[in-house]
Amino acid sequence: MDGADVTALHAVNLRIDEGEFVAIAGPSGSGKSTLLHLLGCLDHPTSGFLRVSGREVASLSESELAGLRNARFGFVFQSFRLLERASARENVALPLVYRGVPRGERRRRAAEALALVGLEHRLGHRPDRLSGGERQRVAIARALVGDPGVVLADEPTGSLDADAGRRVLDLLERLNAERGVAVVLVTHDPGVAGRARRRVRIRDGRIEHDDAAGRDAGVPRERR
Repeated sequence: MDGADVTALHAVNLRIDEGEFVAIAGPSGSGKSTLLHLLGCLDHPTSGFLRVSGREVASLSESELAGLRNARFGFVFQSFRLLERASARENVALPLVYRGVPRGERRRRAAEALALVGLEHRLGHRPDRLSGGERQRVAIARALVGDPGVVLADEPTGSLDADAGRRVLDLLERLNAERGVAVVLVTHDPGVAGRARRRVRIRDGRIEHDDAAGRDAGVPRERR
């Protein structure tokens, strides 16, 4: 930036196991979103290593990385990132297009994902006809339609009022508890972080605190 190098993360050592519900918390500019983008293989670390299910990500080609992201991760963003001219079902089905899933199967699976988040009555609605909370639930359905092992959520309640935000967190908790989906969410809100079973606090690009520090030290477990 302006000719100067900025170290967004430094000496971060983090392991997330199958089925965890983790909140990465910290103030704005602390490196939370950068860390989430690295975990989701959206960015490449300039040093160190990143492994997904024991596989070193640096060895993968761009097409292999895209396939890994599509198969293993579901992404939920604060700004929803929905296609405004597409229906809820069409938005949810989008990840399946890149997998080459036939149209009829895409529609069926998208409808099932929307039913899972309580929006089976909104299949044909475009985003401009949905509330903020409903749009975020569409985004969660889109993240789930490919049956990912991990959902990565960047400030998923940041654009919502308190009631809608609470419903979204309830949904993420239920998906984690009932379906075993690992959830990693980024937030600056201590109340939101408190809903997770594990909290990682980051400041100035370093992990300041991790609830799991020292847990099963040196004993590897299956990783998502």
